[in-house]
Amino acid sequence: MKKTYYIFTSGELHRKDNLIQFIDLDGNKKDMPIETVSDIYIMSDMKITTKLLNYLSKYGIVVHFFNYYDFYTGSYYPKEKLVSGKLLINQVLHFTDQEKRLAIAKEFVNGASYNIHRNIRYYNSRGKDLENQLNDIEFLRKKINLSKDIKELMGYEGNIRKIYYTSWNEIIKQEINFEKRVYRTPDNMINSLISYVNSLIYTRVLSAIYNTQLNPTISYLHEPSTRRFSLSLDIAEIFKPLLGDRLIFSILNKNQITEKHFTKGLEYLHLTESGSKIIAQELDKRLKTTIKHKDLSRDVSYEHLIKLECYKLIKHLMGEKEYQSFKIWW
Repeated sequence: MKKTYYIFTSGELHRKDNLIQFIDLDGNKKDMPIETVSDIYIMSDMKITTKLLNYLSKYGIVVHFFNYYDFYTGSYYPKEKLVSGKLLINQVLHFTDQEKRLAIAKEFVNGASYNIHRNIRYYNSRGKDLENQLNDIEFLRKKINLSKDIKELMGYEGNIRKIYYTSWNEIIKQEINFEKRVYRTPDNMINSLISYVNSLIYTRVLSAIYNTQLNPTISYLHEPSTRRFSLSLDIAEIFKPLLGDRLIFSILNKNQITEKHFTKGLEYLHLTESGSKIIAQELDKRLKTTIKHKDLSRDVSYEHLIKLECYKLIKHLMGEKEYQSFKIWW
């Protein structure tokens, strides 16, 4: 069974026979049989050879890079092994046709906002006073399908998230003053965790897209650009409430992550190695969690739900079935 490998310490990564071998600065070695690797996360300084990159390309293994401050810096994205000229044409046509693009973008926001609403409803039913947030988000959700363009739609999406974040101080038990979402540079524990966890989800989505015929640079909600795989941003929006936000609530409420897991003197800008590991391990556990699929009538993992989302989008683009975004049903 393939799995994701995280490397948190500095060293060298190279090919050895049919293995990927990591050697840390003390000379300790770790072997990764190539057939067990789905993707690799490099969270520290690393020496990599072109021989290894060629080997990774042969097996279609994506490598994601993070810097010292846990910021995602980029991915080694091998040449696509699954390509479809017809799908690519349809993907572009659905972007250039504003009506078709808006329809897909609306469905992304519908899914994301529904899952946000479900998170708040869960905690409201368990004694948290979040009735105002529930009502305000429900009001804005009704306006999503009335949006006339992407800018208006993004405005509703942004306002929904602002309201959502006002509930976090109530949901999270630790005393953390979280007033608003700050991207760069994060100014407290929660903002740092959101940035880090969201980037992990974004890259997981990117890996899932790589294993389909979708082009990751053609997106519908987020504007495509030359420096990012923007379709990953689109699809990640749907899964952040389930995979990212619930993870953050859990690790903070169980005190798995506290102030001690941040490097002192850096204003919560940098997670310690132990903190990064805890989060990566907890995310992996969640991705392996299974749920009985309401349509497939079999158990599927949360990770597989992401891939299914890609296939649903492909069917929409090919005119086979109208796209309906993932919404938490349990």
